Amino acid sequence: MVHINSICVFCGSSNGRDSAYVEAAVRLGHDMAKAGIRLVYGGGGIGLMGTVARSVLEHGGAVTGIIPEFLVRKEIMLEGVKDLHVVPDMHTRKRMMFEQADAFVALPGGIGTLEEVVEQMTWAQLGRHKKPIVLADIGGFWAPLIGLIAHMHDEAFVRDGYAVKYQVADSAEAIVPLVQKTAERLAATALKGDVKAIDRM
Repeated sequence: MVHINSICVFCGSSNGRDSAYVEAAVRLGHDMAKAGIRLVYGGGGIGLMGTVARSVLEHGGAVTGIIPEFLVRKEIMLEGVKDLHVVPDMHTRKRMMFEQADAFVALPGGIGTLEEVVEQMTWAQLGRHKKPIVLADIGGFWAPLIGLIAHMHDEAFVRDGYAVKYQVADSAEAIVPLVQKTAERLAATALKGDVKAIDRM
């Protein structure tokens, strides 16, 4: 059995309009801590970022925060995170997040969240990694992106053999099981190269 030791969670530095987003962040933090999975995240103490990190800590889990110097005051570093790295720029932050994580989850968020998860999709598409990528489609938040990726494929901008490999969790409680299931499937099919583009839980 493949064990996921850490998940990098991309998410907003705001809470969003729907209280379900905050509830999902709390549930994800709880489930990660109970599964012994370390959180890797952007280091901030506000919005969904702060919520998921606090939830992990409150349930006895481990957190690694990575924040660039210019965001220390803006995103308000979360007190209580012992493994906190202040780095010089966004590129260093993203590189460290990638190196520290066994998988990636995108909760709802803004342009920064979108950019981070799409970068990981791109790297996976180009064969640079085989780490699970899960969109937490809370309340249908990621439906426009899912539709856009399908449209790109239909318009022949995503060629056959280069499908964007990601999974979709329709609820917060489905995220951790889907990450684990995907990791096991990726390991089992590594030699075959036979991985579905989208799965749902």
